[in-house]
Order: sequence, then structure tokens, then C-alpha cells
Amino acid sequence: MATEEHKELAYYIKEVHASLRKSSSKIGFHRAWLEHCENEDVLKKYAKCMERLATVHWDNNCLDKSHVVSRIQWSADFCYNYYINEQYVKFREKEIDISNKIDINIDSIEQFTLPLKLLDVGSCYNPFKNYEYLDVLAIDLCPANNSVYQCDFLNVGIDKEIIIENHRINQLEENSYDIVTFCFLLEYIPNSELRIEACVRAYNLLKLGGILIINTPDSKHVGANSRLMKCWRYTLACLGFSRIKYEKFKHMHCLVFRKSLHKDIAKRWTLLCKEPNIEYGLFIPQDFLSDKEENQTNPDKTSIHVTNSANITEYFVELPFNNN
Repeated sequence: MATEEHKELAYYIKEVHASLRKSSSKIGFHRAWLEHCENEDVLKKYAKCMERLATVHWDNNCLDKSHVVSRIQWSADFCYNYYINEQYVKFREKEIDISNKIDINIDSIEQFTLPLKLLDVGSCYNPFKNYEYLDVLAIDLCPANNSVYQCDFLNVGIDKEIIIENHRINQLEENSYDIVTFCFLLEYIPNSELRIEACVRAYNLLKLGGILIINTPDSKHVGANSRLMKCWRYTLACLGFSRIKYEKFKHMHCLVFRKSLHKDIAKRWTLLCKEPNIEYGLFIPQDFLSDKEENQTNPDKTSIHVTNSANITEYFVELPFNNN
């Protein structure tokens, strides 16, 4: 059962997300995001709350290993299997087979060296730092410690080299990362357009065959938000990503998308498999809540559940899994 501190931390995080969504609907998402990035007091408190929630409460609640999955360990294990155990080879072979069928040329294939270059976006406190096979660049709007660099991922420059000044990332190097991670990031970003922009940026930063790992919270059963996950797959395929792994756990979705060797390989899936009700967009359940539903909470804040007509549920207090 969640402690009072756990509830308060989770409630604050949920309120920051809700406030940013409301501001976006009133003044536009670009202006709302820029104003949010300038609010140092909110950002600093958010960073402290998230670090403590992740490292203290989710860790301490991780008692039943048979029902609890760490988003960080899941992501790190997939990276190990994909690269070091060479699972990427089967995806390459599949893509080359598809390229032959649709008559396109593959000019180059995956190239990587150890340690693997990982860009952890929205890192907060750099939870991937202890994995020896990963060379981590951890970035966040407001870092929780000095191992994380300050960076607004949605507005940072992307070009031929990385530029760092005073522990701030002013430019990231294109086509240079083996892995980009969005671990509980997309639900922070206030609307679909900005989430898509984040994924476009990840695409531009990844090497060919590189992977984008997305973890997003959801305490509903696997079918409740399945349509949203199908929209994610369709949208990312339009951008040039092929989904190569998906698992729904009790409190989250874990997804991996591969930067295809050619965009048309990923886009082929959209032509063959698109369903009539699938839309272009990276939607989350909170996008469909009214202001009244967004504000609805239990008096003691023990369960921040707000549900719309489609029975879409809020999250965060209920996340008991280990974040480390």
C-alpha cells in the first residue's frame, strides 16, 4: 500500500502533467511548453519528486518479483539481447528480404561498437549509469544530479556534432546513437504533435538499425488502450520505425522500435496492416479527459483515477514497480 509520501509525490507529478495539458489547450502547445521550461521552481520540485518516487517508493514496493517489472532493467536487457546477443541480425535479414520484394536498395547496414551509445531523454537521475555495456548520455529539463545534462529535447539543435556548454546540451549529433530511451517521457509531453516531434528527433539521432525504447504507464488491462497502442505503431511506422517488441505488464507498456534501413520498409507495414479506426497520432488516455474529469480525485488522494466515457484511467500512484 502506498505511503502518504508516495501519494503526495505521485499527486504532484500528475498535477504538473495536467497543468501543462491545460495550458497547452489555452495558449497553444509550443508556447505552453516554452513557458513550462522557464518555470525553474516547478521543474526543480518535479525532479526531486520523481527521483524520490522512483528510487525510494517504487523500489521499496518491488517485493513480489513475479508480478513486478523494472522498466529500466527491461530496457537494459533488451539492449543486451538485441546488440550483444545479435538479435538485430534477424531484423536486418527481414528488412533486406522486404527491400527485395519492394525493389529498393539498401546502401548500408548496422554498425556499432561497445559500449553502446544510449541517449536517455527525460532521465532525471540517470538510472542506466551502472550498466557497463552502455555509454549513457542522460538529459533532462531539470537534472536531479550532476550525471545528467540539462537539455530541452524538443528544441535542442541536431547537427554534425554535439555541443556542450556549462553542463548544458546545446546541440546533439545526428545519426550517432545506438539507443534512445523514452522511459515515462511521452505522457509528460502535453499533446500528440509534440510527442511525434520527439520521435522524429529520436529518428534523426539514431544510427540505422538503432532502437527507440518507449515505456509508458498504464494500469488498465491489456485490451483497454489497445487502439492507442495501434495508433502508436502506425504513426511510428510512418516515420520510418518498425515495432520489434511489445509487452504489456500490469502497470505499463514496453515497446521497442527499430530505425529501419530504409523508411519505405517501415512504411510498407502501414499499407498492408492499417485498420480503419487507426489514426496518425501518439495519443495517451489523458488526451481524452475533460477538465472536470482531469480534476476528479478521491479526497485522500490515495488513487488518482479519473475516467471518461471510454473508461480511460489515470495512473501514477498505483505504480509499485522497481524503477532501478
